[in-house]
Amino acid sequence: MDRQMPTLEDVAREAGVSRATVSRVVNGVRNVSPAIQDVVREAIERTGYAPNRAARSLVTQRAGTIALVVSGAGDHTETAQNAFAARVFADPFFGRAVSGVVGFLRPRAMHPVLMFAETEDSRQQVLTYLRQGNADGALVVSTHAEDPLPAMLAEAGSPAVFFARPSLRARVTYVDFAHRDGARLAAEHLLARGCRRVATISGPLDIPAGRERLAGFQEGMERGGQPYIPVTEGGFTLESGAGAMRRLLAEHPDVDGVFAANDLMAQGVCQVLREEGKQAPRDVAVVGFDDSSVAVTCVPPLTTVRQPIEEMGAEMARLLQEQIEGVRTDPTSVIFEPELVVRESA
Repeated sequence: MDRQMPTLEDVAREAGVSRATVSRVVNGVRNVSPAIQDVVREAIERTGYAPNRAARSLVTQRAGTIALVVSGAGDHTETAQNAFAARVFADPFFGRAVSGVVGFLRPRAMHPVLMFAETEDSRQQVLTYLRQGNADGALVVSTHAEDPLPAMLAEAGSPAVFFARPSLRARVTYVDFAHRDGARLAAEHLLARGCRRVATISGPLDIPAGRERLAGFQEGMERGGQPYIPVTEGGFTLESGAGAMRRLLAEHPDVDGVFAANDLMAQGVCQVLREEGKQAPRDVAVVGFDDSSVAVTCVPPLTTVRQPIEEMGAEMARLLQEQIEGVRTDPTSVIFEPELVVRESA
């Protein structure tokens, strides 16, 4: 005999509350105390109850889904668009952000739908998807400085929250990180170790985070009495970090400290050092940025600036929920602070 699916009554018995209370929590009605909401959500998890989305939509006038949009700039060829998607999935940053988003949404019976918006047509598809009520709002990760999507969503009045402040000013809510302050921590650490021939591998300088991290590192070095440091631009990938380090060693063979603007590039730096018979930190101290899984699997484990991407993803989802429920109507920003995590590379 097939096991019956759990019902609202099953959840109510498990939680020790009324069926009406469970219904209010499931449907997002706000007049339930946070403590009771937590009890009900835990009961939902234990029983495996799954709301009937069609019935729920009739009650709440909501879709129960969130568009998780990765926006960028690309051409219209299928090959280029597939390459864009492949880069996104290969980047540990994206997986960490999604983990934070899903961790917040799952107990609230809200479901993400992944969408790519790297062309004008795909951006219009996102707007249409939202206007037709297929999703209640959008969480947007933008990969290009000149992305027009923030302004388009603001003009449309769609609930939306962005990962990082858009370069093109728009009245939108966003979650961001104090990139300059984090890069200054890296500079101060290398100087405190006694490094005097320091270089940096920046991220792409057409991306705000790349520019901010470079500016913060340069400022930290200036304050430490080293106003002129070699800079080589990378692409936030392992391969670009390795290539940049080879160029640095060719032009500055006496370098004794390197700040790479993300962990993948720092891993590439460490690989090249091993190829050249050098060791980190004995010969060259290496500091990365992000504190991703790469930081602990790298040889040696990376000293790095921690960016709490999972927490930032969860905060995006929380802010979007406030917009959807009408709790917040004006744009706001939340900026997360950096922390230096010291391991073996520096």
